[in-house]
Amino acid sequence: MFDYDNWQEIFATLKKNKLRSVLTAFGVFWGILMLIVMLGCGTGLENGATSDFTGFATNSFYLWTQSTSKPYKGFKRNRTFDFTNADIAAIKENISEVDIVSGRNQLGDYGSSAGVVRGSKSGSFSVMGDFPHITAIQPISNLKGRFINTFDIKEKRKVAIIGNRAHEVLFGKDIVPLNQYIKINGIYFRVIGYFKSEKTNDGGELAESIFIPFTTFQRAFNFGNKVGWFSITAKKGIEASVAEKKVLKFLKERHQIAPDDKQAIGSWNAQAELIKMQGLFLGIKILIWIVGIGTLLAGVIGVSNIMLIVIKERTREIGIKRAIGATPLKIVSQILMESLFLTLIAGYLGLLAGLFLLEVLSDAFKDENGMFRNPKADLNVALSALLILIIGGLLAGFIPASRAVKITPVNALRA
Repeated sequence: MFDYDNWQEIFATLKKNKLRSVLTAFGVFWGILMLIVMLGCGTGLENGATSDFTGFATNSFYLWTQSTSKPYKGFKRNRTFDFTNADIAAIKENISEVDIVSGRNQLGDYGSSAGVVRGSKSGSFSVMGDFPHITAIQPISNLKGRFINTFDIKEKRKVAIIGNRAHEVLFGKDIVPLNQYIKINGIYFRVIGYFKSEKTNDGGELAESIFIPFTTFQRAFNFGNKVGWFSITAKKGIEASVAEKKVLKFLKERHQIAPDDKQAIGSWNAQAELIKMQGLFLGIKILIWIVGIGTLLAGVIGVSNIMLIVIKERTREIGIKRAIGATPLKIVSQILMESLFLTLIAGYLGLLAGLFLLEVLSDAFKDENGMFRNPKADLNVALSALLILIIGGLLAGFIPASRAVKITPVNALRA
């Protein structure tokens, strides 16, 4: 490897055929560039898609009522029913796998808005009644002031926490809304906190949300003891799907619903959705590696073909080396070094170019919080690419090297 004459010969060969060397190296350069960029972009898509789960309780699930699809115990199909406050205590008491059980109500149906007024300004926002521990399931970041506490629940206080969009519409960006009043459906609430959502995918919903105490919501808007839906987390070490099945079974028995009625209670499992998403992006990564390695392999094959041409051009030279005592190992090592050198140089430049492009993309999307975020190739990807280059360089030189050692001095001198 440290033989100066060998390196002099390698550089002389590459310099003699500059265009051929550049075109051959470009195949490897392009292959590693595409691999790095595709892996980085795949990571960017995964970061964007999973960003909503950041800080979110991934061991949580949500339940809400729908109409029944089957008759049961004298009840007809298409029967409607409601969850109640008593269900909260019953779930905690009977299902040991659950940790937090939080009820929530909302004015109107899911996704609908209610009219909110402050002086001469008004807007439509999502108004929800919640318990304090909802923040353990759906964290509220950048909160100024405070969130709902247990005293608000017990005393049914008319207080509210507003999102940044509601803040801008009702007060303006520069006005601090704390201890000022807003009117929801004709009822005044004092603002005790406000926050700014950093998430785009749910930011539109969360930024336009107003939270009030659950008990206040039921009394102010005549909901009685009705609960719109449950937000529930499983205990540490227990899968959310296990707790979800037990809670569903318990609630069906409690509300006289057929055990095999899958329509009566709607559900959404955050852990199951996250696992699906992770499986999807694992498949995407595998596909990217297959395509990237295939592209890189095409470049490596190009190097191998050029090395075969080089061997043919240098047949007489190899024969002379063999005649004056060069061992087969020396001939093989020189061919492998030349192939490995060309592959590594081209691959290293492709690796740098790929990382540079990812940095450019990362800067371009640094202010975006959507479906593409922070496209990066980590150290493991770079090391894996380097290992592939080394193996590819050795494979590219193996066939030409094995052919070179088969050349006998007599036949080489006749060439």
